Amino acid sequence: MRRLRLKADGRIVEIRDGEEFPLSPSMHVAVSASDDVGPTSAPEVKSLRRRARLTQVEFAQRLGVPVETIRNWEQGKRIPRGPARALLAVVAHAPETVFAALDARE
Repeated sequence: MRRLRLKADGRIVEIRDGEEFPLSPSMHVAVSASDDVGPTSAPEVKSLRRRARLTQVEFAQRLGVPVETIRNWEQGKRIPRGPARALLAVVAHAPETVFAALDARE
């Protein structure tokens, strides 16, 4: 299983043998206080879910969040912030790895 880490500057790196290797140099998750639309805006959350071929209920269960949260993100009523934003950024890059890691916690 791959170990991933979200760096403070928004980069996602893979940890191998104690060293960090960038997954995608252009992928950033940096958020400013005025950033209302970012890498996890409503259309992109829906796109992530659809690429994973999951219903809203299935996606919510896999991520461990209420289905209402997914609905609110997709409808633009709420914006993912903090850890949820980071998790979705990793899902966008390596969904199989994320879901395998989340499934292993059960």
